[in-house]
Amino acid sequence: MPGENLTRIEAQERRDVVGTESYDIALDLTKGAEIFGSRSVVRFTATPDSFTFIDLIARDVREISLNGEQLDPNEVFADSRITLTGLQAENVLVVDADCVYTNTGEGLHRFVDPVDGEVYLYSQFEVPDSRRVFAVFEQPDLKATFQFTITAPAAWKVISNSPTPEPIVHDDDVTATWGFEPTPRISSYITALIAGPYESTFSELTSASGRVIPLGVYGRKSLWQHLDADYIFDKTREGFAYYESKFGVPYPFAKYDQLFVPEFNAGAMENAGAVTFTETYVFRSKVTDAVKERRVVTILHELAHMWFGDLVTMKWWNDLWLNESFAEWASTIATAEATEWTEAWTTFNAMEKTWAYRQDQLPSTHPIVAEINDLEDVQVNFDGITYAKGGSVLKQLAAWVGIEAFFAGVSQYFQKHSWGNTELSDLLVELEATSGRDLSTWSKKWLETAGVNTLEPVIAEDGNGTISRFAVTQTAPADYPTIRPHRLGIGFYNLTDGALTRTHYVEVDVDGDRTEVPELQGLAQPDLVLLNDQDLAYAKIRLDERSLATAIAHLADIHDPLARSLVWGAAWDQTRDAESAASDYIDLVLGNIGRETESTTVRTTLAQLRTAATLYVAPEERDAARLKVADGLWALAESAESGSDSQLQFVTAFATSLVTPEHAGIVGRLRSGEETLPGLEIDADLSWQLLVGLATIGATDAATIDAALAADNTSKGGEFAAQARAALPDVASKKAAWASLVDRDDAPNTIVRSAALGFVHPAGAEALREFVGPYFEMLLPVWESRTYQIAQYLVTGLFPTALADVALRDATRAWLSEHQDAAPALRRLVLENLADVERALTAQSRDSDD
Repeated sequence: MPGENLTRIEAQERRDVVGTESYDIALDLTKGAEIFGSRSVVRFTATPDSFTFIDLIARDVREISLNGEQLDPNEVFADSRITLTGLQAENVLVVDADCVYTNTGEGLHRFVDPVDGEVYLYSQFEVPDSRRVFAVFEQPDLKATFQFTITAPAAWKVISNSPTPEPIVHDDDVTATWGFEPTPRISSYITALIAGPYESTFSELTSASGRVIPLGVYGRKSLWQHLDADYIFDKTREGFAYYESKFGVPYPFAKYDQLFVPEFNAGAMENAGAVTFTETYVFRSKVTDAVKERRVVTILHELAHMWFGDLVTMKWWNDLWLNESFAEWASTIATAEATEWTEAWTTFNAMEKTWAYRQDQLPSTHPIVAEINDLEDVQVNFDGITYAKGGSVLKQLAAWVGIEAFFAGVSQYFQKHSWGNTELSDLLVELEATSGRDLSTWSKKWLETAGVNTLEPVIAEDGNGTISRFAVTQTAPADYPTIRPHRLGIGFYNLTDGALTRTHYVEVDVDGDRTEVPELQGLAQPDLVLLNDQDLAYAKIRLDERSLATAIAHLADIHDPLARSLVWGAAWDQTRDAESAASDYIDLVLGNIGRETESTTVRTTLAQLRTAATLYVAPEERDAARLKVADGLWALAESAESGSDSQLQFVTAFATSLVTPEHAGIVGRLRSGEETLPGLEIDADLSWQLLVGLATIGATDAATIDAALAADNTSKGGEFAAQARAALPDVASKKAAWASLVDRDDAPNTIVRSAALGFVHPAGAEALREFVGPYFEMLLPVWESRTYQIAQYLVTGLFPTALADVALRDATRAWLSEHQDAAPALRRLVLENLADVERALTAQSRDSDD
C-alpha cells in the first residue's frame, strides 16, 4: 500500500521529541478535477537539535521551509514523510504541495453527481488520511489547533469544524475564500472539510451551559427532497439533553452540523462539530424500521463521540475501543431512554452481539484492548471486538458497578481530561472511585483476554416439579481459557394463555466454573429458564432440555422481545457451532419469524437463514433447502400484514438472497406490476432489488440492467446496476466484473463494494470455481497497489465463500502457508475467510448426520 506504515514505537518516539501547537492550512479547490493546492504552516516545539518527520501524501511538493530555511523536497520528502533535522525549541514549518482527490472514501473524496453534474467533496481522515490533504503529525496524541482557509467556487458551501464564515468573493465573481476560526486543541483525524453545492437547513438548541448551539443538516441537491431534516434535528436535541445530563459536561464545540455525503465507506464519522453520514440514511424509497432505528443509533453514536473521542482522545490506537465501544453503549442506552425506539437493547442484542460473537470466534480475535503495533493493525481492528464486544462489555461493566456510579465516573473522567489524551487506566480510576469496586481483576479478565464463554443452567428437581438445586456452569474455549465474572439475570417463563411470560427474575454474580444460585431453590421449575435475561452479560447461553423444547415449540410466543432475541441468538449459536443441524434452524425460522415484531431481529435472522441455507446445509440438500426457504419466504410475504415492515423484509430476502429459478416468474411479475401484494409499493430501490434477484439466477440480461440504469441514472442506481451485472451467473459476466475490479483501478469505492457483492452471490457459485486461482494470485498485487479501503473490499468481497468446499479450504491454507511473510493485516483477512469456510464445512457435516 502507498505511504509509510507508522508504528507505535515511532509515534512514541516522535511524541517524546515534538509538541504541536497550531496548523494554518490553506487549500485551493479550484485547480481542476484531479489535484488541489495544499499549503500548511505548522508551529511546534521540539527538543533542540533533535530530528523527526512529518507526514504527507502528495503528488508534488513545491516548497518546504523549516524556520525560514528552504529545504530541497527531493532530498527530504519520500514515502509520505518529510524528514526534519536540526530542530529548535520552537519551530515553524511551511509545506506547499499539490495533493490528489480520491474516489475511495479516504482523504478528500471527490464525487460528480450523475443526475446534474455537480461536484461534491468531503474529507475522511480516520485513521491516517489527513496526510492526504495537508502536512501533519498524524497521530492522535499530538493535538493542536487547526485553522483552515479554503478557496473554492463561490457558489459552493464550505463547512469545517469551526462555524462557517462569510466568504470573500474574488474579483472574478467565480471563486471565493472562506477563512475559518481556529479549532480547539483536537486530533488531526477529526478535522473536516466538506465542500460543494450542498443544500442545507438550520436550527438551534440551548445547551446546559446556556450557550445557543447552531445546528445544520446538509445533503446533495438531487437527494434533498428525501432528507427529513426536522426529524434529525429532533433526535439530535434528544441526544444533547440526555448526554449533557448524564455526562455532566456541556457540549464542547461551537456548532453541530450533520452532513449526508456521497460514496461514504462507513455509517458516519465523528468529525468535531461536522459529522459526516452515509447517504444510506437518506431514504428515497421505503426502508425497514431496522434501518430507521439504526440511523437514530448512528446519530447518537456520533454525538456521543463529541465527548468520548473528540473532547477526550486516546493516546494511541490500542484504546480505539474506548472511543467506539463507549459510543456504541452510550448511543444504545440513549436511544432506549430518550427516543421512541424503546427496544434499542433488543436491537443491540440481535445485531451488535451477533457481530461480536462471530468476530470473537474467528482466529483473528483479540482482546478488547488490542495490541496495535502500527497503522495497518488499526485499520483491521474496526471490527466486532472494538465496537460490539466492547459495547457489550461496557454494558456488563455498568451492571457490575451500577449505572449511577458508572455515569458519575464517566463525568469525572471528562472533567479531569478535557482536551487531553488518555489510556484505559484513566477511566478505570474514576469508575473505581465512584463505585468502590476494585476493577483491576475485572479489567484483566474482560478487556485483556479474548474469546467468548458459554453459560449453561444445571437444574435438579425433586420429582414433584420443584427445583432442589440450581447452578450456572461456565466454560471457556480451549484457546482462550479465562473464566470471567458476570453480573446477569435469570428469568423463569411459563406458558399461560398462549404466551410465554416471565414469572420470576433474579440478578446474580456468576464466577468460576460453577456458581450455585440458592435463591432459585424451592421454586417450581418453569417451562423456560433463560440465562442472561435482560442481556447484561457477554456470553453464549445454552438452554436446558426442557427449556429448549419449549423454545422450539413456542419461540414466537415469548412475550418480551429482548427475551425472544436471546433465544433466537442461542439457536443460531448452536447452529454455527454445529451442535444442531442447519436444516433444523431453517425449520425454526420459517415456523416463527412471521410473528416476530422487532425489525432488526427479523433482519438479522433472515441474514442467518441465508447463511444456513446456502453454506451450512449439507451440499446434497442445498438446492432443496434453497427452494424450501424461497417457498417459505414467499408464503410469509403473502400472509404478512399489508404494507408492513415484515412484508418488505420477506419480499426483499426472497428476491435478493434466496430466490431460485423456479421463482423467476413471481419476481419478474412483481417488478413489472403484473403481480401485486396488498400494500407493497415497488419503488425505485425495491425495483432494483428485484432486478438483482433476477440477475442472480440468470433471468435477466445486461441490456435490461442498462435500461434500468438509464431510467434511474443516479449514484444509487449505478451501485445497483454494478451489483446486478456482477451477479449474472454466466462466466463471461463474471469475467467482466472481475476485470472491472481487479484489472482496472478507477472504480469508486461504492461501485467496488456493490460489484463484489453481486460477484460472489451464492446463486452463481459454480461460475466462481474459475476464479479461485486468480483470487489468490491477485492478493499481493492488490494489497501493494490499492488504498487500504479498496484492498479490503477486494480481499474480503471477492473471496468465493459460496463454494464452501474442501478445495477452497485447501487452496486458502496453501496460500497462507506459502506467504508467511505477507503483511499481517492481509494475512488476517485471508485467515478470516478461511475460518468461514472451515465453519461451513463443520456445519455441513453436522447437517449430513441428521
